[in-house]
Amino acid sequence: MDGLVPAIRRALAEVADPAKAPAMRRYMKSAMPFLGVPKPVRARALRRVFADHPFESRDAWVAAVLEVWRGAEFREERYAALDLAGRHPRWRGVDLLPVYDELVVTGAWWDFVDEVASRLVGPLLRAFPEEVAPVMRAWARDDDRWRRRVSVICQLGSKAATDLDLLTHAVEANAEDPDFFLRKGIGWALRQHSRVDPAWVRAFVGSHPELSPLSQREALKHL
Repeated sequence: MDGLVPAIRRALAEVADPAKAPAMRRYMKSAMPFLGVPKPVRARALRRVFADHPFESRDAWVAAVLEVWRGAEFREERYAALDLAGRHPRWRGVDLLPVYDELVVTGAWWDFVDEVASRLVGPLLRAFPEEVAPVMRAWARDDDRWRRRVSVICQLGSKAATDLDLLTHAVEANAEDPDFFLRKGIGWALRQHSRVDPAWVRAFVGSHPELSPLSQREALKHL
């Protein structure tokens, strides 16, 4: 880990384009500054770094994710932490939920939260549904809006394996919330499931008039 963290920072700094940073920061409405590294460039730069720094243990990998995340000075460094967290699926386990929770609560913006929901929490839910689904049900009614968004969109990649009871619970718990990110997330989750079961989504929207116009539009966009 001692070599990996500075290597990540050096790799990102070497490919940074400071001219792009202000526009990236404005688009993301970010308090944290950007280096100016677009995602494809970041992926190429980090691929070699990760390959050159293999982990001998799961604990070291988790510690590195948190070290990069907590010590980040630029937004791309936190993206790198999420990229690292998505590696090594063999080490995936329910005990990582507190780590993911920290990323959600301290990240507190859609770019971080959506990555955690789709690439980290979603696969964990599919691998350990009995343990993770109750946590998502609790998050659906949490005071933190980002935990609630995770509960709504964590099944974006589940396709036919979608837990419809969980999806229903998460949507109904937040259907009348005025928050834009929750309303948008509800529409996104329903729209994604419409690719698998359009009839279910049509019926769900029709039987839930409390859904916001935004959620309804997004849910039915491809139907």
